[in-house]
Amino acid sequence: KAKRNPALTLMPLSFASILGGMVTMIGTAPNVVIATYRGETLGTPYTMFDFAYVGLVVAIAGVAFISLIGWRFIPSTAGNQKSSNDFEEIKYVANARLVEGSIILGKRLNELCKLCDEASVYILGVMRDGELFEGSRNNLLLRSGDLLVLEGGAHNIDQFVVSTKTKHTTAGDREKEIGLQSLAEIVVPSDSMIVGKTAITSGLLSHKNTALLGISRHGESIIDHVRKTPIKVGDVLLIHGNSGDINDVIEWLECLPLAQRGLEIPERKKAWQAIVLFALAIIISSLGYVYLPVALSVVILLYLALGIVPTREAYKSISWPILVLLGSLIPIGNALNDTGGAATIASAITSLTEGFPPVVILAILMIITMTLSDVLNNVVTVLIAAPIAVGLAQQLGVNPDSFLMAVAVGASCAFLTPIGHQNNSLILGPGGYKFGDYWRLGLPLEIVVVLTGVPAILFFWPL
Repeated sequence: KAKRNPALTLMPLSFASILGGMVTMIGTAPNVVIATYRGETLGTPYTMFDFAYVGLVVAIAGVAFISLIGWRFIPSTAGNQKSSNDFEEIKYVANARLVEGSIILGKRLNELCKLCDEASVYILGVMRDGELFEGSRNNLLLRSGDLLVLEGGAHNIDQFVVSTKTKHTTAGDREKEIGLQSLAEIVVPSDSMIVGKTAITSGLLSHKNTALLGISRHGESIIDHVRKTPIKVGDVLLIHGNSGDINDVIEWLECLPLAQRGLEIPERKKAWQAIVLFALAIIISSLGYVYLPVALSVVILLYLALGIVPTREAYKSISWPILVLLGSLIPIGNALNDTGGAATIASAITSLTEGFPPVVILAILMIITMTLSDVLNNVVTVLIAAPIAVGLAQQLGVNPDSFLMAVAVGASCAFLTPIGHQNNSLILGPGGYKFGDYWRLGLPLEIVVVLTGVPAILFFWPL
């Protein structure tokens, strides 16, 4: 509506949401891990809002920087491939088959110019008997069974298919006559089941009767072999399937819709029950009566018992790979403590920074943690850095909370790469960004975080 390049909005939105998550214990995974680790090593875990003192200062400073100055660092070329004011103008390559009754049967390509202009669609070529005739062959006579290779926006392609009475289909050898009624644009997050797979190997058509019509990657259309192209994180997919099943397909793919789709609105009574139960859990845990994970576990059980969340949906929402990862890495973090590895690394850092005041070492620890988080999972970063932080504090004879907070802030602020945080991965395709676009805004933002985070830690968690 504002006729702005989405690239100017999506990256600031992603970074702002990351900053906002630092304010509470449950806002971001590193805070949860840090709180748990403190309970194991120092006796008592952090409470819900212990992170708010530093997190709020950093979040306000970061958002203010992004809003006033930082957005100017976003490359002017990002997202410009489409110069779009909404996602409907993202270009896709799709296919339409000529069937009996198509109004363009018997016509030549050069006779379709008016129809293409009206629908804002470009014909890249015609596929016939496995041979591709490029769009420049304007005198080619169209016949039943020909496959038009189209490029255009999702709704433009749909308009062309309807007006010409052709049929949406796929470019594969194996087709099924399925009732295709709805188009949907979806973005592929990092935890989607289709990442690394193709439309064929995922069984999208064979299992779900849904066709993959096009892929938009970094703002560019993928033209050839759409069904055989491995899907990557951040890709925007154009799928076509039965309107009654399209939402289930999106859920099955574990993707997110770009446009609003018909979601089931929960009952108002259950919605209020969910809000009240969650609020009670936060209040009770904040007052120190119950440990937050215990309170939230009880809330989940109540959600299931009251039918607020279906059991099947609750099971599907569990990220099993993350649980396995944590289960594998937590013993490593414990081993660093038990074997003296953390103390050894802390001693090495202390030796390298001999003569430096503790505040400088604190800043160095935050920067190192921040850098690791840009290339590693932020939970992994915390599990590695937290024991070292406590070891450093013990070596220097200072407050370990100061160093744990530095790790929490550093691990949460992954702004240099699209792989540092799932939010960054999610906007990669829709924003038309390239891998190297993130550091232009991310680097100065990380500098702002260090410049505001270190003084805030010293004030609220003094050495």
